[in-house]
Amino acid sequence: MRTKRLSAALSVLLAGALVAGCSSGAEEQTPQETGPVELTFWTWAPNMDKIAAVWNEAHPDIKVTVSKQAGGDEAAAKFLTAAKAGNAPDLVQAEYQMLPSFVAAEAVADIKADVEGVRGEFSDGIWSLVTLGTDAVYGLPQDSGPMMLYYRQDLFAKYGIAVPKTWDEYAAAARTVRAKDKSVYLGGFSTKDPGWFAGLSQQAGGQWWAITGEAWKVGINDEATKKVADFWGGLAKEGAVDTQAPWTPEWNAALNGGKLLTWASAVWGPGVLSSNAPDGKGKWAIAPLPQWSAGESYSGFWGGSSIAVSAGSKHRKAAAQFLSWLNTDAKAVDLLIKEAAIYPAAKSGQKLLTTAPEYFANQPDFWQQATTIAGTARGFTFGPNVNVAYGAYKDAFDKAVQQKSSFADALTSVQDATVADMKKSGFTLAG
Repeated sequence: MRTKRLSAALSVLLAGALVAGCSSGAEEQTPQETGPVELTFWTWAPNMDKIAAVWNEAHPDIKVTVSKQAGGDEAAAKFLTAAKAGNAPDLVQAEYQMLPSFVAAEAVADIKADVEGVRGEFSDGIWSLVTLGTDAVYGLPQDSGPMMLYYRQDLFAKYGIAVPKTWDEYAAAARTVRAKDKSVYLGGFSTKDPGWFAGLSQQAGGQWWAITGEAWKVGINDEATKKVADFWGGLAKEGAVDTQAPWTPEWNAALNGGKLLTWASAVWGPGVLSSNAPDGKGKWAIAPLPQWSAGESYSGFWGGSSIAVSAGSKHRKAAAQFLSWLNTDAKAVDLLIKEAAIYPAAKSGQKLLTTAPEYFANQPDFWQQATTIAGTARGFTFGPNVNVAYGAYKDAFDKAVQQKSSFADALTSVQDATVADMKKSGFTLAG
Protein backbone atom coordinates (compact mmCIF):
# COMPACT_ATOMS: atom_id res chain seq x y z
CA MET A 1 0.00 0.00 0.00
CA ARG A 2 1.08 3.59 -0.41
CA THR A 3 2.65 5.38 2.53
CA LYS A 4 0.12 7.50 4.37
CA ARG A 5 0.70 11.19 3.84
CA LEU A 6 1.59 13.08 7.00
CA SER A 7 -1.24 15.02 8.56
CA ALA A 8 -0.99 18.79 8.84
CA ALA A 9 -0.64 18.48 12.59
CA LEU A 10 2.55 16.48 12.14
CA SER A 11 3.79 18.36 9.13
CA VAL A 12 3.91 21.74 10.83
CA LEU A 13 6.49 20.37 13.26
CA LEU A 14 8.97 20.93 10.44
CA ALA A 15 10.37 24.19 11.79
CA GLY A 16 11.33 22.64 15.11
CA ALA A 17 12.47 19.26 13.88
CA LEU A 18 13.66 19.36 10.30
CA VAL A 19 14.52 22.91 9.31
CA ALA A 20 16.38 23.85 12.47
CA GLY A 21 17.96 20.43 12.75
CA CYS A 22 17.38 20.46 16.49
CA SER A 23 16.32 17.74 18.89
CA SER A 24 12.62 17.01 18.92
CA GLY A 25 10.47 17.29 22.00
CA ALA A 26 10.19 13.52 22.13
CA GLU A 27 13.96 13.24 22.07
CA GLU A 28 14.38 15.68 24.95
CA GLN A 29 11.77 14.00 27.14
CA THR A 30 12.70 10.35 26.59
CA PRO A 31 14.73 9.07 29.57
CA GLN A 32 17.85 7.10 28.78
CA GLU A 33 18.05 3.77 30.61
CA THR A 34 21.36 2.44 31.89
CA GLY A 35 22.73 -1.05 32.31
CA PRO A 36 22.19 -4.04 29.97
CA VAL A 37 19.78 -3.06 27.20
CA GLU A 38 17.73 -4.79 24.54
CA LEU A 39 17.24 -3.15 21.15
CA THR A 40 14.58 -3.93 18.57
CA PHE A 41 15.50 -3.50 14.91
CA TRP A 42 13.01 -3.40 12.05
CA THR A 43 14.58 -4.26 8.70
CA TRP A 44 13.72 -5.98 5.44
CA ALA A 45 17.32 -6.93 4.61
CA PRO A 46 17.74 -10.72 4.46
CA ASN A 47 19.68 -12.61 7.14
CA MET A 48 20.06 -9.57 9.36
CA ASP A 49 19.35 -11.81 12.36
CA LYS A 50 22.54 -13.74 11.59
CA ILE A 51 24.55 -10.52 11.55
CA ALA A 52 22.94 -9.30 14.77
CA ALA A 53 23.89 -12.61 16.39
CA VAL A 54 27.57 -11.84 15.76
CA TRP A 55 27.12 -8.49 17.49
CA ASN A 56 25.22 -10.02 20.39
CA GLU A 57 27.95 -12.56 21.06
CA ALA A 58 30.57 -9.82 21.32
CA HIS A 59 28.34 -7.32 23.16
CA PRO A 60 26.35 -9.14 25.87
CA ASP A 61 25.22 -5.83 27.40
CA ILE A 62 23.52 -4.65 24.20
CA LYS A 63 21.29 -7.32 22.71
CA VAL A 64 19.74 -6.65 19.30
CA THR A 65 16.58 -8.46 18.27
CA VAL A 66 15.73 -8.30 14.57
CA SER A 67 12.15 -8.11 13.35
CA LYS A 68 11.82 -8.81 9.63
CA GLN A 69 9.54 -6.34 7.85
CA ALA A 70 8.09 -5.90 4.42
CA GLY A 71 9.94 -3.27 2.44
CA GLY A 72 8.82 -0.15 0.61
CA ASP A 73 5.87 2.06 1.46
CA GLU A 74 4.29 -0.54 3.72
CA ALA A 75 7.30 -0.57 6.03
CA ALA A 76 7.38 3.24 6.18
CA ALA A 77 3.68 3.51 6.99
CA LYS A 78 3.96 0.86 9.71
CA PHE A 79 6.86 2.67 11.36
CA LEU A 80 5.10 6.05 11.35
CA THR A 81 2.03 4.45 12.88
CA ALA A 82 4.12 2.77 15.58
CA ALA A 83 5.99 6.01 16.32
CA LYS A 84 2.75 7.94 16.73
CA ALA A 85 1.46 5.23 19.10
CA GLY A 86 4.66 5.30 21.14
CA ASN A 87 5.76 1.74 20.40
CA ALA A 88 8.30 2.18 17.62
CA PRO A 89 11.41 -0.03 17.47
CA ASP A 90 14.78 1.33 18.60
CA LEU A 91 16.24 1.02 15.10
CA VAL A 92 14.55 1.12 11.71
CA GLN A 93 15.72 0.67 8.15
CA ALA A 94 14.68 3.74 6.16
CA GLU A 95 14.89 4.27 2.43
CA TYR A 96 16.60 7.58 1.75
CA GLN A 97 13.56 9.10 0.07
CA MET A 98 11.35 8.24 3.09
CA LEU A 99 13.68 9.59 5.78
CA PRO A 100 12.39 13.20 5.52
CA SER A 101 8.87 11.99 6.30
CA PHE A 102 10.19 10.32 9.45
CA VAL A 103 12.00 13.51 10.45
CA ALA A 104 8.98 15.75 9.85
CA ALA A 105 6.93 13.41 12.06
CA GLU A 106 9.61 13.66 14.77
CA ALA A 107 9.85 9.87 14.61
CA VAL A 108 13.65 9.61 14.38
CA ALA A 109 16.44 11.12 16.46
CA ASP A 110 19.36 13.37 15.60
CA ILE A 111 22.34 11.08 16.22
CA LYS A 112 25.09 13.42 15.06
CA ALA A 113 26.92 13.43 18.40
CA ASP A 114 27.00 9.64 18.48
CA VAL A 115 28.19 8.98 14.91
CA GLU A 116 30.63 11.82 14.27
CA GLY A 117 33.51 9.36 14.52
CA VAL A 118 32.44 7.46 11.39
CA ARG A 119 31.61 10.43 9.13
CA GLY A 120 34.77 9.88 7.10
CA GLU A 121 33.55 6.43 6.03
CA PHE A 122 31.02 7.95 3.63
CA SER A 123 31.16 10.12 0.52
CA ASP A 124 29.64 13.59 0.62
CA GLY A 125 26.91 12.55 -1.80
CA ILE A 126 25.62 9.67 0.29
CA TRP A 127 26.02 11.63 3.54
CA SER A 128 23.74 14.37 2.22
CA LEU A 129 20.91 11.84 2.04
CA VAL A 130 20.86 11.46 5.84
CA THR A 131 21.43 15.10 6.79
CA LEU A 132 18.68 16.65 4.63
CA GLY A 133 20.59 19.87 4.19
CA THR A 134 20.91 20.50 7.94
CA ASP A 135 23.61 20.02 10.58
CA ALA A 136 21.65 17.15 12.10
CA VAL A 137 22.22 13.50 11.22
CA TYR A 138 19.07 11.39 11.06
CA GLY A 139 20.51 8.02 10.14
CA LEU A 140 23.61 6.21 9.02
CA PRO A 141 23.91 5.11 5.37
CA GLN A 142 23.83 1.35 4.93
CA ASP A 143 23.57 0.61 1.22
CA SER A 144 23.54 2.78 -1.86
CA GLY A 145 22.54 2.67 -5.50
CA PRO A 146 25.00 4.68 -7.61
CA MET A 147 23.88 4.78 -11.23
CA MET A 148 25.88 3.64 -14.23
CA LEU A 149 25.35 2.59 -17.83
CA TYR A 150 24.90 -1.13 -18.52
CA TYR A 151 25.55 -1.97 -22.18
CA ARG A 152 25.81 -4.97 -24.50
CA GLN A 153 29.43 -5.16 -25.64
CA ASP A 154 28.73 -7.59 -28.46
CA LEU A 155 25.88 -5.55 -29.92
CA PHE A 156 27.79 -2.29 -29.68
CA ALA A 157 30.40 -3.95 -31.88
CA LYS A 158 27.72 -5.28 -34.24
CA TYR A 159 26.15 -1.88 -34.78
CA GLY A 160 29.45 -0.03 -34.87
CA ILE A 161 28.85 2.30 -31.93
CA ALA A 162 31.17 3.31 -29.11
CA VAL A 163 30.30 3.62 -25.44
CA PRO A 164 28.85 7.17 -25.23
CA LYS A 165 30.79 9.53 -22.98
CA THR A 166 28.22 12.33 -23.24
CA TRP A 167 24.45 12.39 -23.57
CA ASP A 168 24.84 13.99 -27.00
CA GLU A 169 26.83 10.93 -28.05
CA TYR A 170 24.14 8.73 -26.53
CA ALA A 171 21.47 10.46 -28.64
CA ALA A 172 23.55 10.05 -31.78
CA ALA A 173 24.11 6.36 -31.04
CA ALA A 174 20.39 5.89 -30.40
CA ARG A 175 19.59 7.27 -33.84
CA THR A 176 22.29 5.16 -35.47
CA VAL A 177 20.93 1.96 -33.99
CA ARG A 178 17.37 2.75 -35.08
CA ALA A 179 18.56 3.55 -38.60
CA LYS A 180 20.29 0.17 -38.86
CA ASP A 181 17.59 -1.96 -37.24
CA LYS A 182 14.06 -0.76 -36.48
CA SER A 183 13.51 -3.67 -34.07
CA VAL A 184 16.26 -2.48 -31.73
CA TYR A 185 16.64 0.45 -29.34
CA LEU A 186 19.76 1.77 -27.70
CA GLY A 187 17.81 2.31 -24.48
CA GLY A 188 14.54 3.38 -22.99
CA PHE A 189 12.73 6.01 -20.94
CA SER A 190 10.74 4.83 -17.94
CA THR A 191 7.52 6.53 -16.84
CA LYS A 192 7.18 3.90 -14.10
CA ASP A 193 10.43 4.59 -12.23
CA PRO A 194 10.44 8.09 -10.70
CA GLY A 195 13.45 7.10 -8.61
CA TRP A 196 15.32 6.41 -11.85
CA PHE A 197 14.44 9.84 -13.20
CA ALA A 198 15.37 11.45 -9.88
CA GLY A 199 18.79 9.80 -10.10
CA LEU A 200 19.34 11.17 -13.59
CA SER A 201 18.28 14.59 -12.34
CA GLN A 202 20.81 14.33 -9.50
CA GLN A 203 23.52 13.59 -12.03
CA ALA A 204 22.60 16.74 -13.93
CA GLY A 205 22.76 18.82 -10.75
CA GLY A 206 19.05 18.93 -9.97
CA GLN A 207 17.87 19.71 -6.45
CA TRP A 208 14.18 18.87 -6.10
CA TRP A 209 13.90 19.99 -2.50
CA ALA A 210 15.98 22.32 -0.34
CA ILE A 211 15.66 24.02 3.01
CA THR A 212 15.86 27.81 3.08
CA GLY A 213 15.80 29.24 6.59
CA GLU A 214 12.66 27.76 8.09
CA ALA A 215 10.94 26.93 4.82
CA TRP A 216 11.06 24.34 2.10
CA LYS A 217 11.98 25.22 -1.46
CA VAL A 218 10.63 22.90 -4.16
CA GLY A 219 12.51 22.84 -7.46
CA ILE A 220 11.47 19.67 -9.25
CA ASN A 221 11.27 21.67 -12.48
CA ASP A 222 14.64 23.37 -12.00
CA GLU A 223 16.84 24.01 -15.03
CA ALA A 224 18.94 20.86 -14.54
CA THR A 225 15.88 18.62 -14.44
CA LYS A 226 14.23 20.44 -17.36
CA LYS A 227 17.37 19.62 -19.35
CA VAL A 228 16.95 15.93 -18.54
CA ALA A 229 13.23 15.99 -19.38
CA ASP A 230 13.75 17.80 -22.68
CA PHE A 231 16.52 15.40 -23.67
CA TRP A 232 14.44 12.27 -23.14
CA GLY A 233 11.28 13.91 -24.42
CA GLY A 234 12.95 14.73 -27.70
CA LEU A 235 14.26 11.20 -28.18
CA ALA A 236 10.92 9.68 -27.23
CA LYS A 237 8.98 11.91 -29.63
CA GLU A 238 11.19 10.97 -32.58
CA GLY A 239 11.05 7.28 -31.68
CA ALA A 240 14.76 6.99 -30.95
CA VAL A 241 14.27 5.35 -27.53
CA ASP A 242 11.90 2.71 -26.22
CA THR A 243 9.03 3.85 -23.98
CA GLN A 244 7.46 0.51 -23.08
CA ALA A 245 6.86 -0.13 -19.40
CA PRO A 246 9.84 -1.75 -17.67
CA TRP A 247 9.61 -4.80 -15.43
CA THR A 248 7.09 -6.43 -17.78
CA PRO A 249 7.51 -9.73 -19.65
CA GLU A 250 7.90 -7.71 -22.86
CA TRP A 251 10.64 -5.56 -21.36
CA ASN A 252 12.43 -8.63 -20.00
CA ALA A 253 12.26 -10.23 -23.42
CA ALA A 254 13.77 -7.13 -25.03
CA LEU A 255 16.64 -7.15 -22.52
CA ASN A 256 17.20 -10.86 -22.95
CA GLY A 257 16.84 -10.88 -26.72
CA GLY A 258 19.21 -8.05 -27.53
CA LYS A 259 16.51 -5.54 -28.46
CA LEU A 260 17.64 -3.11 -25.75
CA LEU A 261 21.35 -2.36 -25.91
CA THR A 262 21.72 -0.26 -22.76
CA TRP A 263 20.09 0.24 -19.40
CA ALA A 264 20.88 3.29 -17.26
CA SER A 265 20.52 1.66 -13.88
CA ALA A 266 22.07 1.27 -10.44
CA VAL A 267 24.72 -0.93 -8.93
CA TRP A 268 22.11 -3.56 -8.06
CA GLY A 269 21.56 -4.18 -11.80
CA PRO A 270 23.44 -7.51 -12.00
CA GLY A 271 20.74 -9.24 -9.96
CA VAL A 272 18.03 -7.98 -12.29
CA LEU A 273 19.91 -8.90 -15.44
CA SER A 274 20.85 -12.37 -14.25
CA SER A 275 17.18 -13.10 -13.47
CA ASN A 276 15.46 -11.27 -16.31
CA ALA A 277 18.04 -11.57 -19.10
CA PRO A 278 19.92 -14.84 -18.48
CA ASP A 279 20.96 -15.19 -22.12
CA GLY A 280 23.03 -12.02 -21.81
CA LYS A 281 25.48 -13.47 -19.30
CA GLY A 282 29.01 -12.46 -20.21
CA LYS A 283 27.77 -9.99 -22.83
CA TRP A 284 26.94 -6.95 -20.68
CA ALA A 285 29.43 -4.49 -19.21
CA ILE A 286 29.27 -1.26 -17.22
CA ALA A 287 30.58 2.25 -17.81
CA PRO A 288 29.94 5.63 -16.17
CA LEU A 289 26.73 7.37 -17.17
CA PRO A 290 27.13 9.66 -20.17
CA GLN A 291 27.89 13.21 -19.02
CA TRP A 292 26.18 16.47 -19.86
CA SER A 293 29.51 18.14 -20.60
CA ALA A 294 32.64 16.46 -21.89
CA GLY A 295 35.20 15.90 -19.16
CA GLU A 296 32.72 15.86 -16.27
CA SER A 297 32.35 12.88 -13.96
CA TYR A 298 29.03 12.77 -12.13
CA SER A 299 26.48 10.16 -11.20
CA GLY A 300 23.29 9.98 -9.15
CA PHE A 301 21.61 7.49 -6.81
CA TRP A 302 18.71 5.15 -7.50
CA GLY A 303 17.78 3.30 -4.34
CA GLY A 304 19.51 2.57 -1.07
CA SER A 305 18.65 2.89 2.59
CA SER A 306 19.86 4.10 5.95
CA ILE A 307 19.43 2.90 9.53
CA ALA A 308 17.79 5.44 11.84
CA VAL A 309 17.26 5.53 15.61
CA SER A 310 13.72 6.03 16.82
CA ALA A 311 13.11 9.31 18.67
CA GLY A 312 11.32 7.33 21.35
CA SER A 313 14.15 4.88 21.99
CA LYS A 314 15.38 4.79 25.59
CA HIS A 315 18.72 3.40 24.39
CA ARG A 316 19.81 5.93 21.80
CA LYS A 317 23.53 5.76 22.45
CA ALA A 318 23.52 1.96 22.45
CA ALA A 319 21.49 1.97 19.23
CA ALA A 320 23.94 4.38 17.59
CA GLN A 321 26.82 2.18 18.72
CA PHE A 322 25.26 -0.84 17.05
CA LEU A 323 24.41 0.89 13.77
CA SER A 324 27.92 2.38 13.59
CA TRP A 325 29.35 -1.12 13.96
CA LEU A 326 26.87 -2.58 11.49
CA ASN A 327 27.66 -0.12 8.72
CA THR A 328 31.38 0.59 9.16
CA ASP A 329 33.08 -2.30 10.96
CA ALA A 330 35.02 -4.45 8.47
CA LYS A 331 33.63 -7.74 9.81
CA ALA A 332 30.08 -6.43 9.93
CA VAL A 333 30.17 -4.93 6.44
CA ASP A 334 31.64 -8.14 5.07
CA LEU A 335 28.65 -9.94 6.56
CA LEU A 336 26.27 -7.40 5.02
CA ILE A 337 27.76 -8.16 1.63
CA LYS A 338 27.71 -11.93 2.01
CA GLU A 339 24.51 -12.43 4.01
CA ALA A 340 22.32 -9.46 3.06
CA ALA A 341 23.63 -9.06 -0.52
CA ILE A 342 23.93 -5.28 -0.29
CA TYR A 343 26.26 -2.78 -1.90
CA PRO A 344 27.70 -1.02 1.17
CA ALA A 345 27.55 2.73 1.49
CA ALA A 346 30.80 2.87 3.47
CA LYS A 347 33.83 3.47 1.25
CA SER A 348 35.87 0.88 3.14
CA GLY A 349 33.10 -1.66 2.60
CA GLN A 350 33.07 -1.09 -1.14
CA LYS A 351 36.73 -2.05 -1.24
CA LEU A 352 35.84 -5.49 0.12
CA LEU A 353 34.12 -6.31 -3.17
CA THR A 354 36.84 -7.71 -5.40
CA THR A 355 35.34 -10.61 -7.37
CA ALA A 356 33.02 -9.55 -10.18
CA PRO A 357 29.43 -10.88 -10.18
CA GLU A 358 29.25 -14.17 -12.06
CA TYR A 359 27.03 -12.58 -14.69
CA PHE A 360 29.84 -10.06 -15.35
CA ALA A 361 32.74 -12.50 -15.35
CA ASN A 362 33.80 -10.82 -18.62
CA GLN A 363 34.48 -7.62 -16.66
CA PRO A 364 36.82 -8.52 -13.79
CA ASP A 365 37.10 -4.89 -12.66
CA PHE A 366 33.32 -4.56 -12.25
CA TRP A 367 33.45 -3.59 -8.56
CA GLN A 368 36.45 -1.34 -8.98
CA GLN A 369 34.54 0.61 -11.62
CA ALA A 370 31.43 0.65 -9.47
CA THR A 371 33.38 2.04 -6.52
CA THR A 372 34.84 4.83 -8.63
CA ILE A 373 31.39 5.69 -9.97
CA ALA A 374 29.90 5.65 -6.47
CA GLY A 375 32.28 8.39 -5.41
CA THR A 376 30.97 10.69 -8.16
CA ALA A 377 27.30 10.65 -7.14
CA ARG A 378 26.05 14.14 -6.39
CA GLY A 379 24.29 15.11 -3.18
CA PHE A 380 20.53 15.40 -3.06
CA THR A 381 17.80 16.31 -0.57
CA PHE A 382 14.52 14.43 -0.67
CA GLY A 383 11.38 16.13 0.57
CA PRO A 384 8.67 15.11 3.03
CA ASN A 385 6.09 14.16 0.37
CA VAL A 386 8.14 12.08 -2.05
CA ASN A 387 5.27 9.68 -2.66
CA VAL A 388 3.09 12.51 -3.94
CA ALA A 389 5.83 13.68 -6.29
CA TYR A 390 6.51 10.14 -7.48
CA GLY A 391 2.83 9.47 -8.09
CA ALA A 392 2.49 12.72 -10.03
CA TYR A 393 5.53 11.77 -12.11
CA LYS A 394 3.97 8.49 -13.20
CA ASP A 395 0.67 10.15 -14.12
CA ALA A 396 2.18 13.12 -15.94
CA PHE A 397 4.84 11.25 -17.88
CA ASP A 398 2.52 8.37 -18.80
CA LYS A 399 0.24 10.98 -20.35
CA ALA A 400 3.14 12.73 -22.08
CA VAL A 401 4.35 9.51 -23.67
CA GLN A 402 0.88 8.47 -24.78
CA GLN A 403 0.05 11.87 -26.26
CA LYS A 404 3.60 12.61 -27.44
CA SER A 405 3.38 15.89 -25.60
CA SER A 406 6.01 17.99 -23.85
CA PHE A 407 8.07 16.32 -21.13
CA ALA A 408 8.85 19.79 -19.76
CA ASP A 409 5.13 20.40 -19.28
CA ALA A 410 4.84 17.04 -17.55
CA LEU A 411 7.63 18.08 -15.21
CA THR A 412 5.78 21.30 -14.37
CA SER A 413 2.72 19.21 -13.50
CA VAL A 414 4.83 17.22 -11.03
CA GLN A 415 6.15 20.45 -9.52
CA ASP A 416 2.66 21.92 -9.16
CA ALA A 417 1.21 18.77 -7.59
CA THR A 418 4.06 18.53 -5.10
CA VAL A 419 3.81 22.18 -4.05
CA ALA A 420 0.03 22.01 -3.71
CA ASP A 421 0.28 18.94 -1.48
CA MET A 422 2.90 20.54 0.75
CA LYS A 423 0.79 23.65 1.18
CA LYS A 424 -2.26 21.54 1.99
CA SER A 425 -0.25 19.59 4.56
CA GLY A 426 0.84 22.76 6.34
CA PHE A 427 4.46 23.10 5.27
CA THR A 428 6.03 26.54 4.98
CA LEU A 429 7.32 27.13 1.46
CA ALA A 430 9.85 29.68 0.30
CA GLY A 431 8.88 32.04 -2.49
